[in-house]
Amino acid sequence: DTFYHDTAEKVRESFIRTFWNEDGKYLYDVARDGYKDGSVRPNQIFAVSLSNPVVQGEMAKRVVERVWRELYTAYGLRSLSPDSKEYAGIYAGDQYKRDGAYHQGTVWGWLLGPFITAYMKSNDYSQECRKRAADMIKPVADHLMKDACIGTISEIFDGNEPLLPRGCFAQAWSVSEVLRAYVEDVMVF
Repeated sequence: DTFYHDTAEKVRESFIRTFWNEDGKYLYDVARDGYKDGSVRPNQIFAVSLSNPVVQGEMAKRVVERVWRELYTAYGLRSLSPDSKEYAGIYAGDQYKRDGAYHQGTVWGWLLGPFITAYMKSNDYSQECRKRAADMIKPVADHLMKDACIGTISEIFDGNEPLLPRGCFAQAWSVSEVLRAYVEDVMVF
């Protein structure tokens, strides 16, 4: 139906007009009442990874490149770029300090799944990209066999090396997103 197609296209155009950071070539994290937050956070990866992405083509490639450069780690995506003055690379201390670090640089394992999907989409699911995505999963497979709770994936990791596992040591959404990305994006049938 053209009504739904036209409406979806208007939403996409409005989203890009509102959130695209032309200077940085990535998406703003927040846009509200004239305020635009340029923090580099992983939320923007969903604009590329979802089944009906609102960002495609060259813009999608730029978003993925920026996230790769500033947020990607062997076990997931940082919740904030280390280039930010608010960045907290270690999830440790009392509850107040841990709560303060939770979304300020801590790595979330489950975000590896949407990142791999966005990476594959923005590179047209090429064989070279499929191999690179498989390589992204290898460190997580090692984690499954030696760290925290054997056979599962931790909820979070420090944003700084050595990326120590933290939080819940057996997190279902971390396991399910990495497995989903492996089955949907990496495996060759």
